[in-house]
Amino acid sequence: MKVLMANKFFFPKGGAEVVMFQERDYLLHSGEQVIDFSMHDERNRESPYASHFVSNKDYRKGGKLSKLSPALSFIHSREAVSKIAALIDKTQPDLMHCHNIYHQITPSIISIAKSRGIPVVLTLHDFKPVCPAYLRLREGRPCSLCLDGDFRHVLRNRCAGGAIADSALLYAEAAIQRWLGSYEKVDRFLAPSQFMRDAVLHRFRSEQVVLLYNGVDTAEIDASAQDDGYVLYLGRLSREKGVETLLRAHEAAGSWDLVVAGTGPLERGLQMRYPNARFVGQLSGQPLKATIRGASAIVVPSEWYENCPMSVLEAMAHGKPVVASRIGGIPELVVEGETGVLFEPGDAEELQRHISRLMRDPSLRARMGAAGRIRAERHFSIEKHNANLTDTYRSLVSA
Repeated sequence: MKVLMANKFFFPKGGAEVVMFQERDYLLHSGEQVIDFSMHDERNRESPYASHFVSNKDYRKGGKLSKLSPALSFIHSREAVSKIAALIDKTQPDLMHCHNIYHQITPSIISIAKSRGIPVVLTLHDFKPVCPAYLRLREGRPCSLCLDGDFRHVLRNRCAGGAIADSALLYAEAAIQRWLGSYEKVDRFLAPSQFMRDAVLHRFRSEQVVLLYNGVDTAEIDASAQDDGYVLYLGRLSREKGVETLLRAHEAAGSWDLVVAGTGPLERGLQMRYPNARFVGQLSGQPLKATIRGASAIVVPSEWYENCPMSVLEAMAHGKPVVASRIGGIPELVVEGETGVLFEPGDAEELQRHISRLMRDPSLRARMGAAGRIRAERHFSIEKHNANLTDTYRSLVSA
């Protein structure tokens, strides 16, 4: 089978790219051919198809889209259409799998594949088809206004950081893509959580959207019985991630250590206001693995509609109890009282109680961590993900 895999980034920028490269590596190791389509970037991994990538576009540079030409290419990329048409004609793929394609590549490539009789799969890493601003946040709070299909809310509420011009562009993009039926042409959407699936069923047919949880490679991760007595946060230091709620809980408790690993727009302010936490910056490789292995528990205090966060799956694979917000797709991963505990988003007092209880009881932490590892192996293994992915591919290709 030849799979054309499209994503605007061809380096591990975030969770979407982690999932894409997992799937790409699996297909290649299984003897399938993978045809890459992406955007040029100095951080890209090597690809034999790099000459077909679109030119680099950073729409956030300078803050605003003030010119008509880049604004139009934000919605419909003639370059992406031309280059993917040539790539398809040259390689003759059996199927196209899209990950994050909007803005730099645009959903315009979907019509090109369909015009050549190629089935299209799209993984829903965020809420873009039902939320023009893609995160379902309004003034930093969870929002569901656009689920009914009225995208004018993004304009009324200036969802693009309060900027009317950029919000108008997001509205125009959503309205035009719906008028063109770009997303409606997708044969199968892969929803990494039931929460995501329910959200997009406001727009798409039930048979069009398949539940496919992200997978974690438990064979590559050894469960750790190490417990060095600290609570760990891994992630971006931004408002929607709820890290300040965790820091408030830590300050109120005063009885357990907190390690914060990550960077983001709130970093300097948080360091100044919460000096008792240990901020260790962005970790990767062996330092990241060692920090996870030594943690007593991992906290995911999100205050936005998380989809299927890899941080939760990786914590479970490492045999660590998870303390997480009861929001989005997270409750589908964490079994409350068995593999971890859940709390109401933004409730620092409840969060403090849960963590303090865990930190007083090493045996409870060990039991929850072991149960989390078993759950990761049984329900969220990369093998299970890949098997279900392959079944979806073959059902479309054989049809």
